[in-house]
Amino acid sequence: MIITEAVAGIREKILKAALRSGRNPDEIRLMGVSKFHGINEIEEAWQQGGIRLFGESRVQEAADKFAGFSAGHPGTELHLIGSLQRNKAKAACALFDCIQSVDREALITGLGDLTAHQDRPLGILLELHTGEETKTGFPDEDSLCRAVEQVLSYPGLALRGLMTMAPYTDDERIIRASFRALAGARNRLEARFPDCDWSCLSMGMSSDFEIAIEEGSTIIRIGTALFGERRT
Repeated sequence: MIITEAVAGIREKILKAALRSGRNPDEIRLMGVSKFHGINEIEEAWQQGGIRLFGESRVQEAADKFAGFSAGHPGTELHLIGSLQRNKAKAACALFDCIQSVDREALITGLGDLTAHQDRPLGILLELHTGEETKTGFPDEDSLCRAVEQVLSYPGLALRGLMTMAPYTDDERIIRASFRALAGARNRLEARFPDCDWSCLSMGMSSDFEIAIEEGSTIIRIGTALFGERRT
């Protein structure tokens, strides 16, 4: 299946899932997870599929592909969705519009220090651990609250919301519970920090994005269903 056909199929599923849950499909952004895929596929997704938001999991791979891409493709937005090590943080701050996988206080400190004098704040999503087997992310809402306060202390960081990865399972009840946990955490944090931007709820991938939409996702991260199986 070519990428344009894949995008059309995904958008049709987005529409149906949004209608089932009484939502406006325009609230839901489709991210093309381009990790392990080449620049030609990214170009096709941008030109023919209308994809403007891309996700990468490795800083160096993203730099190799996107360093010269964004300048010639206005409106492109690049997010880091993989774990970020401190030694890659400086390069990540210069390359990405948003770091979705902020999962520990030490990383917030590093990013905050690095962006202190940036003209444009770096977008931040705090990752909540809701059961995915790699166990990355803040463990509970108390730790999320501390993380929010920490992010707010750095002028170079801009909190945009939360993200999670559901467990790898075929059990819809477990997947749905993971997404509900994130949405519930967002609602309670929004009540506690009403002046923050909570517009991004990043959850749902190729296998479970329709469930994620039904549970309130505003960013779905689609790789395989868009680009096909990743290259090894």
